[in-house]
Formats: sequence, C-alpha cells, structure tokens
Amino acid sequence: MTKTIICRKLGREAEAMERAPYPGEIGQRILAEISAEAWQEWVAHQTMLINENRLSMADASARKFLLTEMENFLFKGGAEKPEGYTPEK
Repeated sequence: MTKTIICRKLGREAEAMERAPYPGEIGQRILAEISAEAWQEWVAHQTMLINENRLSMADASARKFLLTEMENFLFKGGAEKPEGYTPEK
C-alpha cells in the first residue's frame, strides 16, 4: 500500500516519497511534509530556472540560489519566474 501524507505545498493528501530527495535536515523536512507530486512540480520549476537563468551547478552561488528558491516554492507559497519568462504555447 502506498504511504500518503498531507502535503504542505498542495494542501491535500497525496502520495509520499519513499526517501528524502535532498541531503540533510532540509531533505528530511521535505520527506515529511512534501508529496511526490509537489516534488515533481519543483523539479520542473528548477529545470526552468536553471535553463532560463543559464545557471551552472559548479557555481556555489547558483546552488545557493536554487536552495532558496526550493524553500520558497515548497514551503512559502511559491517562487519567482525568471525575468522576461514567457511559457511556450
């Protein structure tokens, strides 16, 4: 049987993740409070941020930016779209 949680991001019951998707304390918080569906939404948003802002994961400031955006997206109600971003039609 699939484990479910009340997802903080979605505001409803949803399927839980099997393991922490991120290391450390923040990873454990995500595992406890964020559903697999909401995590996939973050992954898509993160990909857009990386591509639109041309971020390099070798750059410590880019990793710090993404960590801040991840916390905003998952726990604080949203994250900003890159300046000038227009979704594909």
